[in-house]
Amino acid sequence: MGCTVIVGGFFGDEGKGKIVAHVAESDDPSIIARGGVGPNAGHTVISGKESFGVRMVPSGFIYEPARLMIGTGVLVNPDVLFDEINRIGHRVRERLKVDKRCSIIEQKHIEMDKSDARLKDKIGTTGTGCGPANVERVMRSALQAKDIEALAEFITDVPLEVNEAIDRGEFVILEGSQGFGISLFYGTYPFVTTKDTTASQIAADVGVGPTKIDEVIVVFKAFPTRVGEGPFETEMSLEESEKLGIVEYGTVTKRRRRIGYWDGKFARYSAMINGATCIAITGLDRLDPAVRGVTDYDKLSDKVKEFVSMAEKDVGVPFKLLSTGPGDTEIVDLR
Repeated sequence: MGCTVIVGGFFGDEGKGKIVAHVAESDDPSIIARGGVGPNAGHTVISGKESFGVRMVPSGFIYEPARLMIGTGVLVNPDVLFDEINRIGHRVRERLKVDKRCSIIEQKHIEMDKSDARLKDKIGTTGTGCGPANVERVMRSALQAKDIEALAEFITDVPLEVNEAIDRGEFVILEGSQGFGISLFYGTYPFVTTKDTTASQIAADVGVGPTKIDEVIVVFKAFPTRVGEGPFETEMSLEESEKLGIVEYGTVTKRRRRIGYWDGKFARYSAMINGATCIAITGLDRLDPAVRGVTDYDKLSDKVKEFVSMAEKDVGVPFKLLSTGPGDTEIVDLR
């Protein structure tokens, strides 16, 4: 069955949570493991009439047979983690594991993050403490998950469990957070997050070597968005986005998202560095509200089909997951 990495291709907020949930429910993974920075990115999962916002728990939790894991490279805020466990309840607690080597975000990190005028006003940090916590990690003075008594019941060796599952022929999903455009290495520096966010990094965060990755799904948005400061070449005015009926707010910061037009050049570069084998595109119902909830390609409007064809040529990678709404079943799956 192998291993699939799912990552964001623009600046975050691409709808990765929805795509992870769909792939999980379709492809029967035994493990869904999270890589990425930490609780500075939110993922929204809508299943039926229920909506969940998560920052620490893998968004694939909606698929209850899968074990859930937080990889070594992820920063853990125990307060955020326990809040999510308590809100979601039985769906998570018995299935969740945290790697013993995850670094811990402490209150002092959050205070440092919020009090730094440059980070807060110029860079647009989320104020969740990730930057200062990663600094402490690099300086080799950070607390690790194994040092936190409250986390004892969740502690495991995530790379060992994930690799053993892959070797047994089980299917594993590695779930990214943030987006390519705010990668510390490849994004719009200095308006970036505090580590790389590409598929290679997500695999490393969970301890899976490159020879064990079978598929990389990069998630794009028909109308890319960005929260906070930084370059955004295809950004439209607020008036134009409102005219199109696109008004969004960040899951974590609650700040209004900046809206842009499709950027084929940026998408192609993102797909190249991520090593994309498959593209998921979200927000097609924003392009044409008539396709909301459509699950059959033949029932998509000509406008949407033409857009997908154009975008596919821009990127040079097959578009196989076409999202027609926020719900986990509102999608055309061409895989």
